[in-house]
Amino acid sequence: MGINVDHRSFVIERELPGKVAHAFRFWSDHELKRRWSSCHPDWTVIKDRFDFRVDGYENLIWRMPDGTEQAMLAHFLEVHPRQRIVYAYTMRTNGNPISSSLVTVEFDGQNEKTMMTFTEQAVFTSATDGDAREAGTGIGFARLQEAMTDYLQDTS
Repeated sequence: MGINVDHRSFVIERELPGKVAHAFRFWSDHELKRRWSSCHPDWTVIKDRFDFRVDGYENLIWRMPDGTEQAMLAHFLEVHPRQRIVYAYTMRTNGNPISSSLVTVEFDGQNEKTMMTFTEQAVFTSATDGDAREAGTGIGFARLQEAMTDYLQDTS
């Protein structure tokens, strides 16, 4: 008998402050990305590698306070500056896969703002993991909006 899986897709749209080039930098610059994607201050970072280019990667491994290890291992498939990013990633808990996804992030400039469309197609080993991922991704994008706003205020 095989492992039950939950296939799902979700789309999240966000209006981001600033031009497309600014929004794209918050995905492509390691330091700027960590301003909004580091969401668990009580987790210890064991590994943080970021090579943003076609065939590049993003590898993060954390240790939770209870000793559990979480990993996010991504591979960049397409990078179209100021337009689109496509990447595949897997999440693991203590080395065991809990999900694998294909993600497309699209950027569309509208005056001094950017419409970002995030589409994730995923397979989860538990139906509840998919609910948590979609909710957590939305929370992360609220942090992205805040980080971009703060950055624009600090540099003006």
